[in-house]
Amino acid sequence: MPAATFDRSDFREAMARMGAAVNIITTKGPDGDTGMTASAVCSVTDDPATVLVCINRASRLHEIFKNSGIMCVNVLTHVHEELSPIFAGKGNLPMAERFAHGDWIRLATGAPVLESAAASLDCKVSQSVDVGTHTVFFCAVQAIHLGQSSSGLVYQGRAYHPIQRKLD
Repeated sequence: MPAATFDRSDFREAMARMGAAVNIITTKGPDGDTGMTASAVCSVTDDPATVLVCINRASRLHEIFKNSGIMCVNVLTHVHEELSPIFAGKGNLPMAERFAHGDWIRLATGAPVLESAAASLDCKVSQSVDVGTHTVFFCAVQAIHLGQSSSGLVYQGRAYHPIQRKLD
């Protein structure tokens, strides 16, 4: 395969122009609940129900997620625009303080589930593959929580964009 003919910065800019749903990924680690904002999440198959989550191996949270073997994908709604940066590390709040924002419940795996999320997919990691700088986690869905809102939150062009269904 020929070598790439573009700069890494061009690839990053192209990806910034691709809108992606905003999620808070959570797990239960040895020191308690852990969570982070992630947009590199997508469905893989519905039989068995599986999603993938990509986490940079340089992240200080990577090993916690890798070692826990469980995670919950909390799909954010338009009302969570202020919550996403908190879990992305804004303000460098300790994890306990991050989880003080929002109401959290537990499902099958024990990972934190954001009760007001559009949807939460409570998963066991079935396999992981290292690709470049990231680990791709394949996550088998164990339980689902559907929130009251089907609105969404998208990150595109390095900014948040609320997605709300228009009422007829």
